[in-house]
Amino acid sequence: MNRDYQAMKTPLHCTPKRVRMLNLFALAAALCAVPALAQETEFRIGGIGTFSGPFGVMGESMRKGAELAAEMRGRKVLGAPVKFIWEDDETKPQVAVQKATRMVSAQSHLLFAPVASGATLAVMKVAERAQTPLLVTMSAADDITAKEGNPYTFRTSNSIDMEMRMLDRFAAHSEFKKVFTVASDAGVSRDAEAKFRAMLQARSATVVGQEFPAIGTRDFSIIINKILQSDAEAVALFVSGSDMITLLKQGEQFKLQEKKKLFGSTTMDESIAKAVGSGSSGVYSTLRYHFSIDNPANKAFVAAYQAKYNDVPDQYAGEAFDGMAWFLDVIDATKSWDKAVWVKSLKTSARPNSVEGAKKMRSCDQQAEQSGYFGRAVAATPPMPPVVIQVTNTFSAAELFTACR
Repeated sequence: MNRDYQAMKTPLHCTPKRVRMLNLFALAAALCAVPALAQETEFRIGGIGTFSGPFGVMGESMRKGAELAAEMRGRKVLGAPVKFIWEDDETKPQVAVQKATRMVSAQSHLLFAPVASGATLAVMKVAERAQTPLLVTMSAADDITAKEGNPYTFRTSNSIDMEMRMLDRFAAHSEFKKVFTVASDAGVSRDAEAKFRAMLQARSATVVGQEFPAIGTRDFSIIINKILQSDAEAVALFVSGSDMITLLKQGEQFKLQEKKKLFGSTTMDESIAKAVGSGSSGVYSTLRYHFSIDNPANKAFVAAYQAKYNDVPDQYAGEAFDGMAWFLDVIDATKSWDKAVWVKSLKTSARPNSVEGAKKMRSCDQQAEQSGYFGRAVAATPPMPPVVIQVTNTFSAAELFTACR
């Protein structure tokens, strides 16, 4: 062996005792270096929001709810300040991917999904490649936690399957036999309409008409006229955001709400009712969340939201708050900056103090198992808004979920 190399390997002056001391110094130096490498100066959340177009009102509420979740914990996670990075996805999957990729490049620790399911499904692939957890609090497509699910995507809000089970129970209880359906011309809305239609037909009810208006439709008069000319007892709506506002405002001019029962999936809440006014009264809808839910966590959230925004939180704000608060609590409890540790903890986590009641994450599909709410828009008096949603039904998780396979 080369003598110089041998000398370099074991210097002549290194006695066994000295070697042991040097090894201890090296170990101590390595241990001291770990916190410096692991500790981050800030906890970055990349929010791919929807702040323009028909879903803009929903995206803005989601931003308020998510920000308040951080604020109510002192805006700190793992000892570091929380920083939100918000971008508008313009309700376009391609734009959502571009914005999510930019946030990954900015080393975001957590991604927050947009409103539309199509955009969320696209962002999921970015999250998986970056091995970064993605929080979904609004997009409802079943594929998010089923066919297209991945280890980094978690949904804390309702799925389409949950929503349709609630609608089916309402339609069965109301004994509707003839129903007209209106669904936005988007994948998730069409999927919801198809699933609900199959449920109706299984009970020998009939769909007497179907319409699929484009997102952003400004004139629903032809569709409203078709509904009024039909013999439908009720209209099932799979329309959201500003499209729902437009439809109800125009429907009121034709007295649609007086002549047909209107109900739907996430079609109504206080923000919609405020924009529509009296024309929203009587409309039934599934609810992701409602400010009247009676538990300590929700009371604290509603009080903080009213103090900050001088308004009651709608379902989009409530769901965003609940999911973000859940995730930040779980991540903080790990005391680790390792995303793999977060994902493992989130997969088996539970949220007993959810603002909607107890929730738990199903490890099989990373969908939160939870209760479901259903309500009706009714007139109210100050200090409440002119029209509020009155919760009429609460469905247990056992009624809305099948066992994991």
